[in-house]
Amino acid sequence: SLKKATQPADELHQYGHGKIENISGVIEALLILIAALWIILEAVKRLMYGGQVESIGLGIGIMGFASLINFFLSRYLFRVAKETDSIALKADALHLSTDVLTSLGVMAGLILIEITHIQILDPIFAILIALLIIKASYDLTKEAFSPLLDTRLPIEEEKDIINIICRYQDGFLEYHKLRSRKSGSERHIDLHLVVPGEKPINEVHQMCDQIEKEIKNRFSTCQVLIHAEPCNNKCEECSFRIHCTK
Repeated sequence: SLKKATQPADELHQYGHGKIENISGVIEALLILIAALWIILEAVKRLMYGGQVESIGLGIGIMGFASLINFFLSRYLFRVAKETDSIALKADALHLSTDVLTSLGVMAGLILIEITHIQILDPIFAILIALLIIKASYDLTKEAFSPLLDTRLPIEEEKDIINIICRYQDGFLEYHKLRSRKSGSERHIDLHLVVPGEKPINEVHQMCDQIEKEIKNRFSTCQVLIHAEPCNNKCEECSFRIHCTK
């Protein structure tokens, strides 16, 4: 999915293929949810019908080794996902993290069973771990699914965009219709700038280019579209100061 999502726009997909990454994230989050529900189902069966845990020492050793490997690998993937702003890599990292949680839960249950000889502790720990995994799956699903509906960027990011626009407030009268969305790791931003009617078009173009450049410097992958329009001479008062108040 990462390879496909990073392919450039083409004649059929003129806004790129970034949302493939979001679809991949949603699918992986649902797979994690299914795994958590399966854990709960198996744990409930053990609570209802009982069961004997055997080879506890060997089980603890295997789980400990697997947890250690998955922990370091998940940390690495989380770091790369943050650097690249990739929801697909974040989903992979979360998948490994759920494996770590599952292994730690099993280890804790096995250790307590070894100490207390209470067999019911194993399914109880399994259910608790599964509930944590369900919460993580829900958060990932929400994060990956929102861009599919063209949800606006976070307020903090929009504030950064507004601050950049307002650095050039001496060159325009007002901005409006600021819209934003995200597709994969790529952000799409568009807005309207109202400029003095007598302002030379080359100066307007240069100002828009500077604003676009600063926004793209702020966000690693970003597409910016600015529509400049002449002011309405009948306006009695410009409202740009209201928009540009930090």
